[in-house]
Amino acid sequence: MKKVYILATGGTISAAGCEGKTTGYHDGKFELKDLLARVKGAEKLAKLEGEQVLNISSDDITWGDWLSLAGKIEKLSLRSDMDGFVVTHGTNTLEETAYFLNLVLKTEKPVVLTGSMRPATANSADGPQNLYEAIALAASEEAKGKGVLAAFSDLILSADRIQKVNCFRTDAFSGRDFGCIGYMQDSVPKFLQYPVENHTTHTRFTTEALKRIPRVEIAYFSADADPEILEFYGKTAEGLVIAGAGSGLFSKPWKEKIRGIAREIPVVRSSRVGNGMVSQDHCDEELGTIPGGTLTPVKARILLTLALAMGAGQGEIGEIFKQY
Repeated sequence: MKKVYILATGGTISAAGCEGKTTGYHDGKFELKDLLARVKGAEKLAKLEGEQVLNISSDDITWGDWLSLAGKIEKLSLRSDMDGFVVTHGTNTLEETAYFLNLVLKTEKPVVLTGSMRPATANSADGPQNLYEAIALAASEEAKGKGVLAAFSDLILSADRIQKVNCFRTDAFSGRDFGCIGYMQDSVPKFLQYPVENHTTHTRFTTEALKRIPRVEIAYFSADADPEILEFYGKTAEGLVIAGAGSGLFSKPWKEKIRGIAREIPVVRSSRVGNGMVSQDHCDEELGTIPGGTLTPVKARILLTLALAMGAGQGEIGEIFKQY
């Protein structure tokens, strides 16, 4: 039987509220042992070990928490008796944690994130089934070498494409234009496609290189948005991501501000839309910005931070965004 290590970090899957209700709950009320007690048949999927790494809302997760989590997984992955990993996580920033781990972890053993949209005390809590499927996926041979994955609401999603698309329903995640990469049918993974972007052992990024976390911010553009916020970021940040309208665009007043800022720090154009692609165009030539490709603003921020941490310059950052 395979051995799977579970790292619990909190989130709604660990939450408690009024019995039966799906709202008004508080995170961090249950620990890993309590979660596993609700998962019927988990002991038949794999030998389980684990620990409570954190017990917080994922809104409160930090770069330090990411580094600690990555370090634990990498150390445990060196054990010959360890076959895979599950991370229980709040849904609000699950996609960010997954993408960070996907870029820095150096293991081909399966790493699977999961969580829930309903607290453990709800009548139809979704956490136990999601955790059951995540354990099964982490213990499977099929998940090896496919980068960091998420198991949620019967879907298998890749870390580079996963996005939370619903803040209420249990099927809260999507692979966006790219779809899911497979389904979980109880304990059996059915892969439909494989991740094609560089990940884990195929990236240039390592946790050792993150001696200091550069400050990268996101500016959200809207109609008639005041460009003065860009002045603040230009003075305080080391990199900037613009969540632009449409294909990463913004107004003439914003362009004027960005033109000057991009001479001092790298500025990445992303889109607030959530689907599609921000590709190279005259805007980048005119302003000195970098197109964010298919990355959402929050993932573009992570990639830009890692690029800056390894000392990449403007030209190299552009190439990095093409690769990842």
